[in-house]
Amino acid sequence: MFQRIISLIGENNFNIIKNLNIVIVGIGGVGGYVFESLIRSGIQNITIIDNDNIDISNLNRQIITNYHNIGENKTREAKKRGLNINPSANITTYNLFLDKNNMNILNEIKVDYLIDCCDSVDTKFEIIKYCTTNNIKFITCLGTAKKLHPELLSITTLDKTSYDPLARILRKKVNNAKIRKKIPVVSSTEKIKGNYNKELGSMSFVPNAAGILLSSYVINDCINIDN
Repeated sequence: MFQRIISLIGENNFNIIKNLNIVIVGIGGVGGYVFESLIRSGIQNITIIDNDNIDISNLNRQIITNYHNIGENKTREAKKRGLNINPSANITTYNLFLDKNNMNILNEIKVDYLIDCCDSVDTKFEIIKYCTTNNIKFITCLGTAKKLHPELLSITTLDKTSYDPLARILRKKVNNAKIRKKIPVVSSTEKIKGNYNKELGSMSFVPNAAGILLSSYVINDCINIDN
């Protein structure tokens, strides 16, 4: 099933990523593509944390959704989809909204890498605090709504972001908490579109591309490929 991956990165590297324990917080437009690409990359152990149900408004961008699973729990539908791709995957789901009051649930999970795809800036900050305090590798995704150019996404650090209101708030929280470590992020340099409109309009290709960048960052950070 994964022979083409092994032919690209070698069996030793494939075994490294296969045995990683990845936690994905948020399984929407960004997180769904993280999950999809990790499952198709052979990663065996994935934990998903999300408390949302599928809404008809999700159909334009969230890969785990379809017309027939509207109203269903996102984590359950993601697990079902993942097992249809790789039946031997070990997928654990938590149907909850992660915040400072239940962040210690991560103590129950073996975490080699945490990928933050949630929408809440407060949860993002709590994840940063938890991971930096516990020396857990992580990467967080910043805003992908109101943007039309996936080519303007990049992997960078929080202190180098621009044109992202969410990043500005998060930087302030991190600075106030005196967190000095570099915070890896996926962020866009595109100015937001439709700033007058409060609705978080979104096309499929920007959040989906962000998800691909997040998963590629994690995999490339964990393997050793000589250039």
